[in-house]
Parts: sequence; structure tokens; C-alpha cells
Amino acid sequence: MTPVDGISVERTGHVATVWLDRPERGNGFISDMQIELHRQLADLDSDDNIRAVVVTGRGRFFSTGADMEPGGANFAFDAEQTARARKMMEERPRPWKMRTPIIAAMNGSAVGLGMTFPLQWDIRIMNESAKYGFVFTRRGLIPEQNSLWLLPKLVGMSNALELLLTGRLFSGTEAKDLGIASRAVPAEQVLPTALAMAEEIATQAAPSAVGLTKQLAYEMLGETDREVAFHREWELFRWMGRQPDSSEGVASFIEKRAPKFPSSKNIDAPDTGSLWQALDE
Repeated sequence: MTPVDGISVERTGHVATVWLDRPERGNGFISDMQIELHRQLADLDSDDNIRAVVVTGRGRFFSTGADMEPGGANFAFDAEQTARARKMMEERPRPWKMRTPIIAAMNGSAVGLGMTFPLQWDIRIMNESAKYGFVFTRRGLIPEQNSLWLLPKLVGMSNALELLLTGRLFSGTEAKDLGIASRAVPAEQVLPTALAMAEEIATQAAPSAVGLTKQLAYEMLGETDREVAFHREWELFRWMGRQPDSSEGVASFIEKRAPKFPSSKNIDAPDTGSLWQALDE
């Protein structure tokens, strides 16, 4: 498992572990490492054999954010660098559009990009005693990577603004209390907890249902019409009930055996408007 641009990947059964693998630099991000991380996540999402992904850090830290040593991060972009950065951002896969659950196993402290990247993922398991922070204002920057959109939705506007405006550090335990993390556990339990959760998703839940549930959950974050959301959810619930994974889920429960779900996590769900049209016809 040799790192490529600071990222290495390990596959075990239906679960993949992605390592931030620059421990000598605190897993600090350089541009190539960001690109490789998102390339690997996209590749794993396209692989139907992988049903859950865990991202963790090698060594003491999860990630110290952008590497600000020479050859690392540079925030004073000239026109050419800005153009390259815009192109990279446009082409970067969006984790919230992937059907595969991504679990952050935040084994150690994290700041900056080390916090905003995991915020884009689905579930965060944190080290209860490690230190975390959105330290951007203390570096003369604004928070990035969509964190201004998502953090208030996770913790409420007042709590979000406290963390974002002060740039203060907080513990994994506080992150759990605020709602940033789903669990805060001792350091040695972070990765095993995340892997156990990933294995449960990968073996006990239907990949088609998991993938579509994730997609709809993120879509509905931006849906302002409750009736539209209600009908979309209802129609797709009924449609999923006619798919093979639903039959297998019921049969395995009745027969008290492990499920063998046949469908893809990237199942093509119909447009809900077409379902209503078909009903009318």
C-alpha cells in the first residue's frame, strides 16, 4: 500500500479505507493530495463492490489542514494559479453526489481543510480528546469548501458563527455535543468504530437503498417546498418496494439469514414526475 500524492487505499471486502498518508507533515494537504483524494473517492464510488468508505489519517493527526511550508499551500494566487484552481474546483467530484457512504475516522486533531473536507462527507467519528477547529479567520481567510453552507445546518446559526468567527479550537467531545460528529470515542477506538459502522452498512443494508437515501437526503437539504419533498420521498419509497433488493430484504428477515442484495448502489431511480404521469395513464 504505497501512497500516491499522500493518499493510499486499502480494500477489505465491501469496505475501502482511504488514508491521508503524509504523517511526516501532519497529513497537511498540497494540491496534488487534494486531487488524488477526490479521484480515489470517485473511483470507489463507481465500484459496485465497494459499499462504504472510511477516510482516516496516518500517524498522530487526522490533518493539519493546508500545508503552508514551501511547496505546499499558497493563498496569494496570481491569475494563472487562480485559473488552474478554478478548473480543479469545477472538475472536482462532489462527495455529496456520490452514492457511497463516506465515514470520516478523525483519529487525531484537525484544522482548516482537515475539518472542511470531512464536513462534506456523511458521518464523522472523532477522537474525544483531540482538538479541532475552523481556524480560517485566524489566518486572514474565510471558511471554505462549502462549510459556510453546511455547518449552520448541522449545529444552528449561532453555534456555527461562534466556531467560524472565533476560529477557536474545540474537542471531539464538544463536536459530538454540537452535532458535528455522530460519535466521540477514545483515540484507539476511532478507526475500529468507523470500520464497524462501515461494515454494518456494507453487509446489512441494501446498497440501492443506501445510495438513494444518501442522494435524497442531500437533495432535500436544498428543497424548500415540503410538499414536493414529501411526494418525491413517497413515490420513490413505493418504487423501491417493487425492486429486487426490497424482496430480498423481506425474505432474509423472515428466513433469519444474512441478506444477499442483488442491486447496484448506483441504481437509476425514475423521475418522480414520470411516476405521477404513469399513474394518471
